[in-house]
Amino acid sequence: MKQKVVGAVLITVLFILGGCGKGSNSKIPVSGKSTDMIEAPLINTEGTEIGEVTLTEGKNGVTIRVAAEGLPPGEHGFHIHEKGECIPPKFESAGGHFNPTHKEHGFDNPKGFHLGDLPNIEVAEDGTVDAIVSTANVTLQQGEENSIFDEDGSSLMIHAKADDYKTDPAGNSGDRIACAVIAE
Repeated sequence: MKQKVVGAVLITVLFILGGCGKGSNSKIPVSGKSTDMIEAPLINTEGTEIGEVTLTEGKNGVTIRVAAEGLPPGEHGFHIHEKGECIPPKFESAGGHFNPTHKEHGFDNPKGFHLGDLPNIEVAEDGTVDAIVSTANVTLQQGEENSIFDEDGSSLMIHAKADDYKTDPAGNSGDRIACAVIAE
């Protein structure tokens, strides 16, 4: 009898710890749509992996987390670029900012802004960053005009300097210093 009780308790604990089966790793946003978390390595201009970006879609848009090390301290421009390519050292393969609406750059530009424009991120004195930004302007859902999963993909880019939020085409944010290919 004692063995049956122990066995039943063990099975219950394993069931609780293991989740409810297939698909338990998926995130279920408040919107009710099931969206898996997208993770991508972040590389520097030498092609070395320095961190990771994570994207999750919920009812209020896409949340992007960037966690990295080995970056210059200070404020940096952070953008979604139009192509899913990160060829070092200059990352020009990523193209310009994600801009399917054909606007100018910058949150403060009266003619702007690109859908790929994001808030600046702050890198600590020790060269690390662990930042979370959100945007309601893009989606991870394929087939939508504002989907970053179009035919050539997208990338996330960290620039050398802060974005001034007004100068077209990239906010005077300087060189591209880190890049992550976003793929489903």
